[in-house]
Amino acid sequence: MFQTKTKRIPEEVVMTVVRKGGCLCGKVTFSVSGEPTRVGLCHCTDCRQESGSAFTYFGIWPAHAFLSEGTTAEHGGRRFCPSCGSRLFVCDEHEAEVKLGSLRDAPSGIVPTYELWIKRRERWLVALPDAEQFDEDRP
Repeated sequence: MFQTKTKRIPEEVVMTVVRKGGCLCGKVTFSVSGEPTRVGLCHCTDCRQESGSAFTYFGIWPAHAFLSEGTTAEHGGRRFCPSCGSRLFVCDEHEAEVKLGSLRDAPSGIVPTYELWIKRRERWLVALPDAEQFDEDRP
């Protein structure tokens, strides 16, 4: 008779969510483990121009929770795919800021808890309920 031993998997491993994302053409992929430390929308001019939209939707993870594969190009610290131009992330030794629109599965269920540069928010956009509002950067 064949017997197997059941190995108990630590709860923190079972509970860890891994989200995957990447660029439009698929040459750059990334993953983030766990929940973001913070999530926001930014309406500043840089984010508007960089995204080509009225705001940027982003999440911040500790750098150790972020992995990427593929070659990226960089402008002003922002990483993007040099083949298709998809804007993807900013990463340093402390944290990774991920453009949440680049996650593979949508909707992501990740809800912003704050908005930055609301003085530049389009008047037809309403403030997110329950999200902190900052005229410019967070203090």
